[in-house]
Amino acid sequence: MSGYFNKLIKKNGKLEHFIPSNKKLYDNYINSLPEGTTLEFFIDIQESNGTLAQLAKIHAMIKELSNHTGYTFEEMKLYVKKEAGMCYTSSNNLICKSFGECSKDDLSLVIQTIQEIALKVNYQL
Repeated sequence: MSGYFNKLIKKNGKLEHFIPSNKKLYDNYINSLPEGTTLEFFIDIQESNGTLAQLAKIHAMIKELSNHTGYTFEEMKLYVKKEAGMCYTSSNNLICKSFGECSKDDLSLVIQTIQEIALKVNYQL
């Protein structure tokens, strides 16, 4: 059985589906589970307090690294996201967190990941 992904938002003291149409997907997923199925959850608060300076630095570093390696910007960005642990697979679809939705700490980790990738390919950023 495949996984399930959703975003919820707290409104009026209750969790609601961020995208209202996802409630039907949720209901279908829950109803498709065999009786006795055990679910495991990881819940994280989404903070988007990363700075524009961090985002600009990340995009500049990815551009430099993509130029050095011969990958396109988008290919390198996806590789960075995977290496930084910002992607997972659900229903055979790769889902990655947007840099714009990241916290300052998340973006610091991304910058560190890019620096580590650069070292692996013998490139000084």
